[in-house]
Amino acid sequence: MATILFGGNEVKTSGSLPEVGSTAPDFILTKTDLSDISLKDFAGKKIVLNIFPSLGTPVCAGSIRKFNEKAAGIDNTEVLCISKDLPFAHKSFCETEGIENVVPAAEYKSTAFEDAYKVTIQDGPFTGLFSRAVVVIDETGKVVYTEQVKEVGDEPDYDKALAALA
Repeated sequence: MATILFGGNEVKTSGSLPEVGSTAPDFILTKTDLSDISLKDFAGKKIVLNIFPSLGTPVCAGSIRKFNEKAAGIDNTEVLCISKDLPFAHKSFCETEGIENVVPAAEYKSTAFEDAYKVTIQDGPFTGLFSRAVVVIDETGKVVYTEQVKEVGDEPDYDKALAALA
């Protein structure tokens, strides 16, 4: 289990992120049109997994906006914005905000993502939601960067995550 902070108080996650250099675990997530996607759907591409608790918090919403802006135009790269929010909430948020450069994805029909990436918060006010984390996967399917954000209310290091794509 990883120990992170929620409002300065320690909380645990269900485990640790995949190790840098390991093969990224596959997953099943649901897009806004209710179709399923998996890691295999992005074969040959670089992938940023922007993982967060909920669209309804300012930091989570900000991370989607920031990755949407910073990832625009990066060749052969997809950014998946992942939470347990319903696909309909992802769709509404992205349409309202004009978000077009990321793939909104929900853990909706399967627990394959949380089982593989071990980001589920185990205690505290956000029990059952995902912690804030970033995983970058290269075009061969290897994990090249991870960040388990120490304080749930803090933003990830966007520049380090995007630098890992180079």
